[in-house]
Amino acid sequence: MRMRLGAWHIVCVADLRMDTCCEGSGVKGRSPAVLLVVEDDRDMRSLLCDELWGEGYQLREASNGEEGLAAVRQAAPDLIVTDLKMPSGGFDYVHRLRSSVPDCPIIVMTAFGDARTKEEAIQSGATAYFDKPVRLSELKATVKRLLLPCESLQERPLH
Repeated sequence: MRMRLGAWHIVCVADLRMDTCCEGSGVKGRSPAVLLVVEDDRDMRSLLCDELWGEGYQLREASNGEEGLAAVRQAAPDLIVTDLKMPSGGFDYVHRLRSSVPDCPIIVMTAFGDARTKEEAIQSGATAYFDKPVRLSELKATVKRLLLPCESLQERPLH
């Protein structure tokens, strides 16, 4: 399955502390970063996991917002990639994720977005936002950038 070009946006959240998530970021000499992929579409979830696993990350999966929150409460990941519109999803779900793991980057994706959706996702706690269909190369680059060691993030601001 090949994904077509989609619009994407990375937003720097000024009060987001990355130091906790950076510790297991897969940097040379450290264990691979653990990513949580939350997506209700099984084929899309499988594609995302295959692509991210190929980058050397450890993966955990959830098929809806409730499972995603349970997985986060069990063990905080280094980064979360999540759909927005799915069972037990939505802006309140993103806010609950942010409350559960305040220092963890959250990438939100949706096929039903517009400028207002993006703004509300960011206000709810998303670190980055992608419209579907997602361009996988851009998603992987964003994941990599968000998992850079903290000192590197200060040198390379997110746009």
